[in-house]
Amino acid sequence: MAAAESDRDPPSALCSEFLNFSARDTATRWLEAADLKHEVYRHLAVYVPRILCLGPTPGGGGAGSSREEQREELACQLLLLAPLEWFLLGEEPSTGLALLQEKNQPSPLCGHVFKVGEPTYSCRECAADPTCVLCMQCFLGSVHREHRYRMTTSGGGGFCDCGDAEAWNKGPYCHNHTPTANTRDSEADPTALLPADMVARGYSIFSIILKYAVDLLTWDQEDQVPAGLEPPERGDTYYCMLFNDEVHTYEQVIYTLQKAVSCSQKEAVSFATTVDRDGRKSVRFGDFQFCEQAKSVIVRNTSRQSKPLRVEVMHSSVVAHQCFALKALSWLGQVIQYSDGLRRTLCQVGLQTGPEGENSSLVDQLMLNDSKMWKGARNIYHQLLMNSLLMDLKYKKIFAIQFAKTYERLQSDFVTDDHDREFSITDLSVQIFTVPSLARMLMVEENLMKTIIRTFVDHLRHRDLHGRFQFDRYTAQQAFKFGRVQSLIGDLKYVLISRPSQWNDQLRVKFLEGLDAFLELLKCMQGMDPVVRQVGQHIEMEPEWEAAFTLQMKLTHIITMIQDWCCTDERVLIEAYRKCLSVLSSCHLPEGEQPISLSVAGHTVETFRYQVSQDKVSIHLPLYRLLAGLHVLLSRTEVASRFPEQLPLGELSPPLLIELPLRCLVLCAQVHAGMWRRNGFSLINQIYYYHNVKCRVEMFDKDIIMLQVGASMMDPNHFLMIVLSRFELVHIFSSDCRKRYREANKDVVQQNNTLIEEMLHLIIMVVGERYVSGVGQVEPLEEVRREIIHQLSIRAMAHSELVKALPENGNKETGLERVIDSVASFKKPGVTGRGLYELRPEWTKHFNLYFHHYSRADQSKAEEAQRKTRRQNGEDTALPPPRPPPLCPLFASLVNLLQCDVLLAVEGAVLHWAVEPSGGGWTESMLQRVLHLVGVALLEEQQQLENSSGDDDVTFNYTSKITRPGEAPSTSGSVLALLESLQNAPHLEVHKDMISWILKMVSNIKTMRERSCSTSTVAVSQGQGPEEMVRDKDKAERKRKADMARLRREKIMAQMSEMQKHFINENKELFQQSLEELEASTSAPPERSPPGLEPMCVSQVCVGPRRVGGAEPRQLVTCILCQEEQEVRGHGRAMVLAAFVQRSTVLSKNRRRSLPDPERHDPVFMHPDLSMGVHTASCGHIMHATCWQRYFEAVQLKEQRRQQRLRGHTSYDVENGEFLCPLCECLSNTVIPLLPQTRPPDPSVSHPSLEAWLKLTNQQTAVLRYTHRSQSGGVAEEAEPVVPEGFRVDFAPQNPFSSSVSEMVTAFSVSAYKVGLKVNPNEQDPRVPVVVWSTCAYTIQSIERLLMDEQKPLFGSLPCRQDDCLSSLTRFSSACWTSAPVTTTHTHFVRLFTALHPDASAADAPCVLDMDMFHLLVYTVLSYSSVHTLDQSRWSSVDSAHLHLLHLVTVAHLVQILLTSTTEEVCMDQDGAGSQEEELTCQLYDRLRKHLSSVLPEVTSGWQLYRRVKVGILPFLRSAALFFHYLNSTAPPADLLVAGPGQWEALCSYLSLPSNLLQLHQSQHTQLEPLIQRWCCHPGVRRSLQGGGAVVQFPRESNRLIDLPEDYSVLINQASSFTCPRSGGDKARAPTLCLVCGSLLCSQSYCCQTEVEGEDVGACTAHTFTCGAGLGLFLRVRESQVLFVAGKTKGCFYPPPYLDDYGETDQGLKRGNPLHLCAERYRKIERLWHQHGIAEVIGHAQEANQTLVAIDWQHL
Repeated sequence: MAAAESDRDPPSALCSEFLNFSARDTATRWLEAADLKHEVYRHLAVYVPRILCLGPTPGGGGAGSSREEQREELACQLLLLAPLEWFLLGEEPSTGLALLQEKNQPSPLCGHVFKVGEPTYSCRECAADPTCVLCMQCFLGSVHREHRYRMTTSGGGGFCDCGDAEAWNKGPYCHNHTPTANTRDSEADPTALLPADMVARGYSIFSIILKYAVDLLTWDQEDQVPAGLEPPERGDTYYCMLFNDEVHTYEQVIYTLQKAVSCSQKEAVSFATTVDRDGRKSVRFGDFQFCEQAKSVIVRNTSRQSKPLRVEVMHSSVVAHQCFALKALSWLGQVIQYSDGLRRTLCQVGLQTGPEGENSSLVDQLMLNDSKMWKGARNIYHQLLMNSLLMDLKYKKIFAIQFAKTYERLQSDFVTDDHDREFSITDLSVQIFTVPSLARMLMVEENLMKTIIRTFVDHLRHRDLHGRFQFDRYTAQQAFKFGRVQSLIGDLKYVLISRPSQWNDQLRVKFLEGLDAFLELLKCMQGMDPVVRQVGQHIEMEPEWEAAFTLQMKLTHIITMIQDWCCTDERVLIEAYRKCLSVLSSCHLPEGEQPISLSVAGHTVETFRYQVSQDKVSIHLPLYRLLAGLHVLLSRTEVASRFPEQLPLGELSPPLLIELPLRCLVLCAQVHAGMWRRNGFSLINQIYYYHNVKCRVEMFDKDIIMLQVGASMMDPNHFLMIVLSRFELVHIFSSDCRKRYREANKDVVQQNNTLIEEMLHLIIMVVGERYVSGVGQVEPLEEVRREIIHQLSIRAMAHSELVKALPENGNKETGLERVIDSVASFKKPGVTGRGLYELRPEWTKHFNLYFHHYSRADQSKAEEAQRKTRRQNGEDTALPPPRPPPLCPLFASLVNLLQCDVLLAVEGAVLHWAVEPSGGGWTESMLQRVLHLVGVALLEEQQQLENSSGDDDVTFNYTSKITRPGEAPSTSGSVLALLESLQNAPHLEVHKDMISWILKMVSNIKTMRERSCSTSTVAVSQGQGPEEMVRDKDKAERKRKADMARLRREKIMAQMSEMQKHFINENKELFQQSLEELEASTSAPPERSPPGLEPMCVSQVCVGPRRVGGAEPRQLVTCILCQEEQEVRGHGRAMVLAAFVQRSTVLSKNRRRSLPDPERHDPVFMHPDLSMGVHTASCGHIMHATCWQRYFEAVQLKEQRRQQRLRGHTSYDVENGEFLCPLCECLSNTVIPLLPQTRPPDPSVSHPSLEAWLKLTNQQTAVLRYTHRSQSGGVAEEAEPVVPEGFRVDFAPQNPFSSSVSEMVTAFSVSAYKVGLKVNPNEQDPRVPVVVWSTCAYTIQSIERLLMDEQKPLFGSLPCRQDDCLSSLTRFSSACWTSAPVTTTHTHFVRLFTALHPDASAADAPCVLDMDMFHLLVYTVLSYSSVHTLDQSRWSSVDSAHLHLLHLVTVAHLVQILLTSTTEEVCMDQDGAGSQEEELTCQLYDRLRKHLSSVLPEVTSGWQLYRRVKVGILPFLRSAALFFHYLNSTAPPADLLVAGPGQWEALCSYLSLPSNLLQLHQSQHTQLEPLIQRWCCHPGVRRSLQGGGAVVQFPRESNRLIDLPEDYSVLINQASSFTCPRSGGDKARAPTLCLVCGSLLCSQSYCCQTEVEGEDVGACTAHTFTCGAGLGLFLRVRESQVLFVAGKTKGCFYPPPYLDDYGETDQGLKRGNPLHLCAERYRKIERLWHQHGIAEVIGHAQEANQTLVAIDWQHL
């Protein structure tokens, strides 16, 4: 270490050297030097090790290190970079650079490089592909903001494509980048604009610096520096450098570091964070031995499970030079921003081929060593490449070619590397391959398509004997590698994403070469993962299937894109078709299968023996599916009809083409029929994905098309016989074996029934699925429209559900927006839910029950929904097939399937079975499918008739075939005859409508044929005639039926009422009694109205001797646990109300006030800023105390048992006394005992005046104070005060409650105390009753604010749960002193009273501005009761004391309001003389000014002051009214039950105050004047008013959540520039906004964890303790999610208030639709907060979602 000391020793010497250093002289010396490189290297060798890396941790924590960093930065700039700048510019750098920038002619490219989390915008209408994005500035200034766009957050690293004409179909420039006269032509050489000598200097200095940086970043010796950089003196100073990998977790690294370098947890976290961010970090500095020891510990500790962490011991000079190399690269990146000429020069330097020949340029060296570098170095040089090569169009091409040449090597490095793709050079492919011109050039010159596919195939080495891919078990290691290989598919997608508009011969050749490679890849997939049916026992090991499907999903878009490319050029299409066919024929079916011949319905066909249920079958047939796709393209582009000679159509063998796809479909049918149950889940999953929207386009859909291709080239009878044979159903339809078959096994019958259904469904699909452009004559949009119609036929759906149900193309588009408005209407959402699309009724006629993309569940839902709609509209419930579109010529012969003999035989057989209902050999769905097929055939015939000119054209004569009787051996009648006999079969009521529809169609077609025979020129409109006629007849028939039904109903009703009367007459007496009772009960109210409402003429008063007594004397309640009724009595069994007590800052006017120290905090006086209160809420459910205790004990026991099995329950914390209400599962943590109402006032007691009462109370307090002092031995010389008559200090009042009630009183008091002060329970603490009073006052205040904000009346609008809670809480608070020591309450009263009525002895009384008056009122009123019990004289009542206290506090509040009401805004003075109120207000104000000797400003307008006073005191009066209403159970006056005028007078009279409050002061002038003087003379008043602290203004405004911007991207933008406050300028990964105070926090990261109460918590949780007393509402900006947090263990996500245009939230920003603020939803969140309902929402959410993987909320 001695060497290290000497090395760090002379900063002072260095400083003097720094001061004498001249960058200019150094640059001049370099200019004259013969060997520039040698000079520069010598300069760096001397200075770099002396400036950088001198101490233990470069960039460790603490303030010292940031100073150190600043020193390094400064020294680097002055000693190292300044000479470079002088040399380059030849003048003072600042002026030189400014001049360069001025002369520069920039290219129109924006090139802004995205930061992590920055918003990016892509236009869905104009972007060439989804990777073309704009930054926010360019987007706002472009035409695209009016288009449909997608908004996402960047992962960092890409750049803005504004100004790149190839990236946009239109609008490539924003306002800022529109080319002007100053913009240079993109072809011109920018270096021509610079002086030649500067270019030469630039070239030489750039090549030296770039070479230096490249050498050091690719340097692999730990204690040697490159030649020429050896330091003058070399000390024994080393760093132990830890490198990042993606294998070890944060926890492992932190633990290892604590062991290896014995640092604290915090330092280890900081090390780990830096390693993760920068890729490496030195963890120890010292001599070689010292560092080597740490290295060995780290390696030993991390090599157990996986490869160890990479650690190297490096000499400090190497580290210093590497640090400077990064700074130098950043410097290059900055300098070239000033001038495009310098950028071009740097590009030349970087791509200059070195002496070693190929791949030796500096850029190549960097790229090829990419995977050896650490994260930080990669990031900086990738950034430089983007700023230089990719921004210069000429060099971008050269770089692209280099990139493509080394592509294979780079990808192999990437696959073996473990860093994410975003830190790899291969990630630049997105910048190059997505430029169409570059992609085509690379395809032609470097054969890029073939290279990518070959590289991909080479990495997938696992094959079986037939050369097919064979994936091992899908371990994490494999998935990781496979995931990396898949990025190649992404690159291929980029290359193919935009189709060429013009082809040339070279492009054709290279594309077809690429296609050959691709076909080789598909050939390896053909038939992979084959399955064989398990018979007997269940499969033991689920076979691997995921990898194959992952591959299929990734390739889906590629296959589609290749077809799109082929579609644009006929020669390519023909050639591709040929190639695909020849590859297919080379992998044909294995030979030697036994040929057999089948015969059905008089036809015979030769095929071979194969059974899906016995032999191997595979779901993967990509080659067949590609061929099917190409075949459709031949049809669509009409190539097939124009160049039939060029196509090898003759070589096709249709039976072979349909064989494998048919097996695949039969496999699905058999799985449905339950024949493959023993093959486990892997097969079910494969079938699921085969039909799933992600894969079906290139799997299921193409299999159907392949069958259509085969069927259109074969004899339809032969086709159907092969289908029957593969479904293993030939024996059922070939002979009359049905009789033998009925006795067979029931399971087999059921299986065969399902198979017949599936086969019929398949035929429906083959004949009817024509909505593919090329199979049917339709437009591509019609296909999308049909999908939407069928999705909406199930139910109304949200936009996102529809998007999920439609397949996306490579551009992530589904085509939904272009058609949705024509077929559906949009219904906006309310405050919850989302917007829904509903199908317009005119499109229901397009509904096809057998739509091929319906799952079974979808189909039954859709059928039910459609039948229901039709019934509601009064139509018949038949669901006939819709009219099919015409087929394309190549597929025209498909219709013959419908009229071929085999199908007719099958239809006949099914109908024949249906005639005999007893036979179990058929099902209704079988019949339904047959009817559907018959319907399709009839529609086809009708269409042909309508479109034909004469009878001879129509080849399709289905009607004549179904009227023929069936041939032998089944001598059944014709299909038509069978249908007619079925029409009235009772067991087929459901299908009756459908059968009549068919018969109607048949008669229609007959009429049409007859007509066309008689006159061969029939117009189609007349063809509609008979159908209309039939329809009318049908209507009449239906009307007749309905009338009959109505008559029948009426008759039955008449009979019933007759019977009823009969019964009543027989049992007269019985009914008489009940009727009398009924009358009595309905007429009761007028006679005996509830006492509360009776004396409406007397004004209602709730306080003072004139108050009206309690409403109902007896109160009966029911326990929710044992269902017993019980009266609430003080001496009865205790009844309790479940309640939840929590700390709250909802009303706080000062969030900066730190939370009080729980042990020393004195809660007797509440400050008016209400910085923290205690709130109590209840769900309103009542239990016996004993029942509740038993329930709670059971919960505790259950919880103890649970902890042994599982982690603790999350939604409530039993240790803190939490439980869920047994009835509504609402979170609760205590119970409030129910107490009886207060007794009505005793009219015999006199009501003393204020003067007398004050005198008496003063005497009483003096006595109490004296007694307490004497008890504690503190009175020696004081004279004993006068004891008023009848006042007995030693009187011990008896407890008015039974023991069970008292116990509950204590229980609630203690739990409120525990939560409110965050202390351990302690019944003896004198603060217990104060906290209870405080929660009573705070809860009333918050409810008053809530009613005020929602503009609801003060009484009568509260839900009963809040009403019950307030009433129980207030009654309880008035009685809680009974459970505390009497002296405690007396002491509190004395203190409170002296604050109101200060005397000389009260030195510690707070000033009048520092007390919240409502809290003071509640405390004094509730504590007075205990003092009043000592007064045995009984000459005054408690009520008069309450009234006097109310008057005193009201006056104090008036003074408080006048002192704080600084009237800034001067309103117009009211005309005329001021009223009495104004005069009195002015008088009082002037008196206050006199006392305070003019600290208060002068006010002229009495009207304005009075208005201020009236508005300011209203919340206090409303709260007081609520308080006394619940305390004394007085019914409120009618005016306060409605919102509206007359509130003020009603309120004042209810509180027995004069409506001009200032008369209080006026009438009691003599008593109050001295008090006011003492209040004003308190030193605190003057201090506050002269600016010693914030003064609270009245009325206090309600707190609102912060204002959010209307457009969500503004928020994302703000958050993207937010850096983590702890880890020096690093971007926060999860920026989170506090909705209460607006702070941005760095959530969910180690760097910002802090310790709260001995536990590490994340930034959000820590923030809640300072901002929300443990409760927080946050918006996670990148996820668009609202986060609620309560305490450390509870939290939940909540839907954000931002919606897209479709009324849906987008949590996680996955869809990218623009989001806008929905004010109603934000108000709903705010209301939840105001209601203190957040904890309850969290409780319900956690109860509902009990997954095993719990989220650690405290780490967010």
